[in-house]
Amino acid sequence: MAHDAPSGPTGPTKLVIRNIGLLLSGDLEKPILDADTIVAENGRITAIGRLKDVDVEGATTTVDANGAAVTPGLIDSHVHPVAGDWTPRQQQLNWIDSFLHGGVTTMISAGEVHYPGRPRDVVGLKALAITAQRTFTAFRPGGVKIHAGAPVIEHEMVEEDFKELAAAGVKLLGEVGLGGVKDGPTARKMVGWARKYGIQSTIHTGGPSIPGSGLIDKDVVLEADTDVVGHINGGHTALPDNQIRCICEGCKRGLELVHNGNERSALYTLRIAKEMGDLHRVILGTDAPAGSGVQPLGILRMVSLLSSLGDLPAEQAFCLATGNTARMRALDTGLIEVGRAADFVIMDTAQHSAGKNLLESVQLGDLPGIGMTIIDGIVRTERSRNTPPATRVPFLVK
Repeated sequence: MAHDAPSGPTGPTKLVIRNIGLLLSGDLEKPILDADTIVAENGRITAIGRLKDVDVEGATTTVDANGAAVTPGLIDSHVHPVAGDWTPRQQQLNWIDSFLHGGVTTMISAGEVHYPGRPRDVVGLKALAITAQRTFTAFRPGGVKIHAGAPVIEHEMVEEDFKELAAAGVKLLGEVGLGGVKDGPTARKMVGWARKYGIQSTIHTGGPSIPGSGLIDKDVVLEADTDVVGHINGGHTALPDNQIRCICEGCKRGLELVHNGNERSALYTLRIAKEMGDLHRVILGTDAPAGSGVQPLGILRMVSLLSSLGDLPAEQAFCLATGNTARMRALDTGLIEVGRAADFVIMDTAQHSAGKNLLESVQLGDLPGIGMTIIDGIVRTERSRNTPPATRVPFLVK
């Protein structure tokens, strides 16, 4: 396992991606952009348009998309990192790098709960959260951006603890319910403290998943009022349909659907969100690593599942894994617009798919083939080792 993040260029950079066949924005309001070229300088998008209309002079890297599609880098809203690119839950090395080969360029920790001997005392849990925040700020496997340091709350915590965590750079809470706090009133009080100091919260939803977790039902979810309803489709056991509907209708918070959950419940939640006109609330995660394993293609699989069985246009399904999460999580990536981080995936219809193009193939339930991932304007991978081969493959011109 590598101990250092890959080093990037030391001088100014200018990336040009040209000959784009389909450009997906990540924005539900306008998921497809009328453009064939993207320019990014020093890791930020500076121009989107037609080749003849943008300045491509002085490019340090030029990528010919060869008619393939470009999407924002995919965001996994729910992971459980531990130490570097290793997970003790599955005794697996380089799992984050494998997710990069599935198009994931950003990950959000829902708590470093698989850490062996995870401390439950206040001093220890704060120390672990601050360590994780510091570690994954300094270490980015394959260039993947990992927002970590998510303490799991315990009854002994007081407001000053949240203030201290925020001052140290912690911006997330681990899943409420994975620690000692499983009741609505206590959770609501602590979530309020977290929100006061700019810390975003999420909650475990459904039956127990790991030792120490327990049932978190609709009453606790609604009273806790976290910013994100974590894996509303269960991690792994989902709540009954009537409770899922109560949550969707009873709050206006994020509705997170995960790969390691109940697929039927995910489709049910999606249907309710569509009925309510609240598709913007739906975000995607994997909840990996978990007992069901590590899924490098988990986000792509969720996009395909929701599009093919949830009757959702593929270009909108990609928004759930990009722009929706970016806006909800206050990230500078996930949308292809000027000023955003230059994180992209270049993909195309898998060879021999029944679909005539990328969007049709995804809506038929197939996974795309990934030809390249780019983070901060730097090419991180070319042909994915995990997806099927793409019909059209991008290539580096220089």
